[in-house]
Amino acid sequence: MSTAPPDEAELHRRVRDFLAVHDPAATAPRDFLRARFDAGLAWVHYPPGLGGLGAPRALQAGVDRLFAAAGAPGNQPERNAIGLGMAAPTILAFGTDAQKERFLRPLWTGEEIWCQLFSEPGAGSDLAALATRAVRDGDGWTVDGQKVWTSMAHEARFAILVARTDPGVPKHRGMTYFVCDMTDPGVDVRPLRQMTGEAEFNEVFLTGVRIPDEHRLGAPGDGWRVAMATLMNERVAIGGHAAPREGGMIGVVAALWRDRPDLRTPGLHAELLRLWADAEAARLTGERLRQQLAVGAPGPEGSAAKLAFARLNQEISGLELELLAEDGLRYDDWTMRRPTEVDFTRRSPGYRYLRAKGNSIEGGTSEILRNIIAERILGLPAEPRADKDVPWKDLPK
Repeated sequence: MSTAPPDEAELHRRVRDFLAVHDPAATAPRDFLRARFDAGLAWVHYPPGLGGLGAPRALQAGVDRLFAAAGAPGNQPERNAIGLGMAAPTILAFGTDAQKERFLRPLWTGEEIWCQLFSEPGAGSDLAALATRAVRDGDGWTVDGQKVWTSMAHEARFAILVARTDPGVPKHRGMTYFVCDMTDPGVDVRPLRQMTGEAEFNEVFLTGVRIPDEHRLGAPGDGWRVAMATLMNERVAIGGHAAPREGGMIGVVAALWRDRPDLRTPGLHAELLRLWADAEAARLTGERLRQQLAVGAPGPEGSAAKLAFARLNQEISGLELELLAEDGLRYDDWTMRRPTEVDFTRRSPGYRYLRAKGNSIEGGTSEILRNIIAERILGLPAEPRADKDVPWKDLPK
């Protein structure tokens, strides 16, 4: 006999009962997180046994607030954004029961960090042009190729990977999606130093990497469809996250404006008001998107949220430097580091300005996102694509 999913009152009762048994102050953080997952209070909308209770997705925020108020440890989502925002929903949608059982729990608790092996130096923004090859070899696959712009590859235990398995068909149909073990001896991770001075990204060389067939997500050749589901989740994670009014970058600049009246000019005031209104509109649109997600799967609307996020970060960080004048030209530290998270609000104005330049590239370039919005949301005619039906092996390289 099936059991109805819990409502809000029942969920909150379960949280209180859980906290009565698992005192956050007296329980090791990792043990607390494992127990929370096993109780179905991690992702409450996931199925029972996989960290959830099949509850409505909209109830997650209330559960999180109760745990935060009790001083419960978090699972450091800033360190595992790719795992939580991209790998987990893809595994849930396309994974086998064994894959869900193996990967989801240590992913949510933060015991295993994930990265994304999609972009390639020769493919640019055209993911379907990727050249990394996966060749069937007995009960597994052998992978050779190169990936680039890989956040957290230097700390990741696993990666979501798309590779070409059939070069004889058009480029969108010859790819397969895998889970790659980043500890395989054929995986070589090298830092990519950015203009911030840090190496937040990496390039990854794959040489004879062995992937068992049980680490394949979806059918062979179905990698494009699985990857699109991943990317829709990625753009929602980047551009559609919950934020209070004046959260993020606009809050930093608004605070500077209030604290430093000596910096104000009428022109800068007009620009600040314009960006404040844009940021508030983006915040409210993100809230609407999250409400849509509560009753369905992410769609192309996430592309619009991510596009707005990139533009606003770049324009707001530029306004901050204008306000600071010559003080904005100072840079605090160019020491080579390999950070584990990106934090705009607690860094210097110079860092914010430089790092924001990457927002219109990562997670889908702004140019590609505009095409998606035009074709899939506005219904405009698609751009001509001469390579659409040409086998990948016959395309110019």
